[in-house]
Amino acid sequence: MFDAFLGAGSRGTKPEETNAAGSAGSEPEKAHWEEIAAKLNEMWGQFLNGHPGIAASGVADPAHWPEMAGRWMQQWPMGGGEAQGKFLTDSMTMWESVLGQMGLGSSDAAAGKSLPRQDRRFKDPKWQETPVYALLHQAYLLLSEQMIAAAESAQGLSEERKEKLRFFTRLITEAMSPAHFPLTNPLVLEKTIETGGENLVRGLEHLISDLDAGKLTHTDPHAFVLGENIAATPGKVVYETPLFQLIQYTPVTETVLKTPLLIFPPWINRFYILDLGAKKSFVKWAVEQGLTVCLVSWKSADSSMAEISWDDYIAAMIEAIDVTRDRFKVPSVHTIGYCVGGTTLAAALAVLGRRGEADKVASATYFTAQVDFSEAGELKAFIDEQQLAMVDSLAGEGFVDGRYLAFAFNLLRSPDLIWNYVIRNYLLGEDYVAFDLLHWNGDTTNLPARFHREYLKNLYHDNLLVVPDALSACGVPIDLRENVTPSYIQAGVEDHIAPVDSVWKLTGHLSGPKRFVLAGSGHIAGVVNPPAAGKYQYWSIGEPDNPKQTAPATLDAFREAAVETRGSWWPDWIRWIEGFDATQVKATGKRKPGGRGDSVIEDAPGRYVKTP
Repeated sequence: MFDAFLGAGSRGTKPEETNAAGSAGSEPEKAHWEEIAAKLNEMWGQFLNGHPGIAASGVADPAHWPEMAGRWMQQWPMGGGEAQGKFLTDSMTMWESVLGQMGLGSSDAAAGKSLPRQDRRFKDPKWQETPVYALLHQAYLLLSEQMIAAAESAQGLSEERKEKLRFFTRLITEAMSPAHFPLTNPLVLEKTIETGGENLVRGLEHLISDLDAGKLTHTDPHAFVLGENIAATPGKVVYETPLFQLIQYTPVTETVLKTPLLIFPPWINRFYILDLGAKKSFVKWAVEQGLTVCLVSWKSADSSMAEISWDDYIAAMIEAIDVTRDRFKVPSVHTIGYCVGGTTLAAALAVLGRRGEADKVASATYFTAQVDFSEAGELKAFIDEQQLAMVDSLAGEGFVDGRYLAFAFNLLRSPDLIWNYVIRNYLLGEDYVAFDLLHWNGDTTNLPARFHREYLKNLYHDNLLVVPDALSACGVPIDLRENVTPSYIQAGVEDHIAPVDSVWKLTGHLSGPKRFVLAGSGHIAGVVNPPAAGKYQYWSIGEPDNPKQTAPATLDAFREAAVETRGSWWPDWIRWIEGFDATQVKATGKRKPGGRGDSVIEDAPGRYVKTP
């Protein structure tokens, strides 16, 4: 690779500043590039010496990559005569368009203002201005299009297998982008010449650090400290079990709603997605609205939790509900379940309904949660018998390492969450930025192996939660029709983890009154959208003050009748909560955690959120 730079000018010298023979400063330049190359080889060699498994795999040798890609491409079916004819026609159109833009083709092609295929990955003008890069990325997009079309037209596959083929074909085509290789990315070439190759040295340092850590770094790992500038809303841990801690947040209003709020975050992530920086924190905002807010912080699994099951998590939710009711001497609580926390909450409320104890919960809010996994999106590509067997193999110590789970979620949006950082941090050698959301995304949690496998097989794979009495918990068969608690169901219009069609299915399985709200954006930004930000929008039907609403029969009917409102849906939700019982009580006694006579365990955010 470095031969390409030997005549390109010394550090800080532009190529056009060399003489006609390309020899200006050629000896110092050659020595410099050879020094950079030697440094990179030494760094990589030291890493491989410490990781013989990677070295033996051959994957670590870039010289093998074109050969592997070529062998793979030879096996790819390009389709029948019609598909091949279209490919040739599109290829000629591409050639004419690129040459026309350079003034080398027909006048009709030259008149075109843009290349035939547009993709935000190649929006930088450098991909458009130089014929070789214009042709390169246009050929890549054409080939990707052909491969995806071939996967789409594959015959003789079940819909489930076909969906997997689509998904993995997309992953492969995304990985093959010319933007991911130094010599085929004009921005990387320019940066390499500009810095004298130092960008590649920094990038390799980043890569080796990530390989040692076993995960991709998205943000500056030292920019955030739990309890200081993230997960920093004041509060106390007021209860603790081997599975969770219960945090109660300190009120900031003189009076609070009598009925407290209990939040169940996903057990697959750290809780503070709902308590990021002060401007984004749902917890802080809810406290400011006059709610007594309690939140469950799940413990990251270790080998002692190998036998923790689905039953234990549901029992833990019911325990947290009872502890909160007893602490404040109230008959019921409002609840929130986020993503898989909402799935488990729906099952827990069905258990309470079956027991005749539904009145312990005044309302349930579901953030991007699913109970029917028949249309659960691309995540199902990871859930088959082979994948379940792999989960078992990864759980040698009784738990599944959260880094594997994080990687699976990153694959769902690989251009944004994987390849974007490969380019920026590995190839361009840029420093990491400080971003609280990405810090949370990289702060992985482990899951008990038994529980994780039960969840994947029984819910994602076999979709048993929606089959009455097919599953049980706490000695009670689960029938979601026994969940009669009034529900506020929120979905994200661009959600790639819990697709809106899947979230909508809650309206058909739960029996209580339901308000459905469709928020702008996706799985995270659609939820974490504070009113002050003035971002996005939401769609709803009717006013939220009436807690006994019913949802339309279909999602299409909802979309047809729904009214769009600019901004956050949080104010809509608090009005819905206040519609149940607006009774206020003084924020004294145990409403202020850690006050006189109140025994607490430690300050928020507690130990569990800091457990590796």
